[in-house]
Amino acid sequence: MRGKPKLAHAFDSPEAKLAYNRRLFTTIAPRYDLITRVLSYGQDARWKRRVAEIVRQEAPAGRALDLACGTGDIALSMAADRAVVGLDLTMGMLRKAEGRRQKAEARWIAGDMTRLPFADDSFGVVTAGYGLRNVPVLETALSEIARVLASGGIFVSLDFNRPRSPLMRAVYLGYLTAVGSAIGLALHGDADTYRYIPHSIRRYPGAEGVAALLSGAGFAQVRIEPKLAGLMTIHVARKL
Repeated sequence: MRGKPKLAHAFDSPEAKLAYNRRLFTTIAPRYDLITRVLSYGQDARWKRRVAEIVRQEAPAGRALDLACGTGDIALSMAADRAVVGLDLTMGMLRKAEGRRQKAEARWIAGDMTRLPFADDSFGVVTAGYGLRNVPVLETALSEIARVLASGGIFVSLDFNRPRSPLMRAVYLGYLTAVGSAIGLALHGDADTYRYIPHSIRRYPGAEGVAALLSGAGFAQVRIEPKLAGLMTIHVARKL
């Protein structure tokens, strides 16, 4: 089918990964919330609430930017306390976010995490849910996050982790591949649709690797909160 994302070429170059992600997340936007619940073993909402809790506790003031905002879970959970901007690569996700009936409001913008359309030091908080793993060049995204974050502000990221144990990694990625293939066939007629997730995890630096990159990008007080026996991770870091 013309326009269908091609997993075999998704990681050929940064440009290929960006284009693949734009097409993929446009395709899955209508069912995104369901899929995240399934692939997170039903814990997705709980982890996102934890992200919002960290923000309230450690950054009680300041405008917030939620990257890879998807359908708006994290952005809207912060919007009761502060002004929030949600940024996503795909209009399909943003339309879902805009259509949600919530007491709190957020501003929604289409954009690329590696080229943020904001001035330096614009935000007191930056969050990302399942975002870092998908950027074409992780170091570039972290540099942009540091640029738009004010000194003393915090960055909080939730994402899948790449387990250090070879056995756990094999079991985990095997599960995601099998379940993702079945869901992809059932919902989209394409087994590759959700196989992207384990493929992207294999290429992700993992919790300790991301922490090191955050330190190198100008962040301090970097800490890791493992979730689900380390299969998921929340990173918290403060800009110097």
